[in-house]
Amino acid sequence: MQESRYGLRIALPIPYEDAIERTTAALKDQGFGVLTTIDVRETLKKKLDAEFRKYVILGACNPPLAKRALEAELDVGLLLPCNVVVYEDQPGRSIVAAMAPVAALGIVERNAALEEVARDAQARLQRALTALETGGRAEVKG
Repeated sequence: MQESRYGLRIALPIPYEDAIERTTAALKDQGFGVLTTIDVRETLKKKLDAEFRKYVILGACNPPLAKRALEAELDVGLLLPCNVVVYEDQPGRSIVAAMAPVAALGIVERNAALEEVARDAQARLQRALTALETGGRAEVKG
């Protein structure tokens, strides 16, 4: 797994459509549901008549974590849900990347309760991506 300043990223040797299905399942194993699905390729074609690679943005939400975050800081809803992207890197190979909730908090005033929720969310996203990368199921913790 690669980590950047704002996200977590893995490459999978599977087709795009399979990557979306497996990513959704791995997120579910960690308590996340997909609230929104934005097909970027379709949207750019429809709105701009522009071609783009297969690329989807999944708006993932873990309701208990979202509730805790909103109770800690009401305006944190601006950073929700956790975005996860899946795109075709090349035929038969897909990239899955998830936002890093801890990094996203860098723009929020220090709030210990919110930081705890972000660490929990990030650990769950990491477990989901690790399960995808290793072909296993991630154990749900907490």
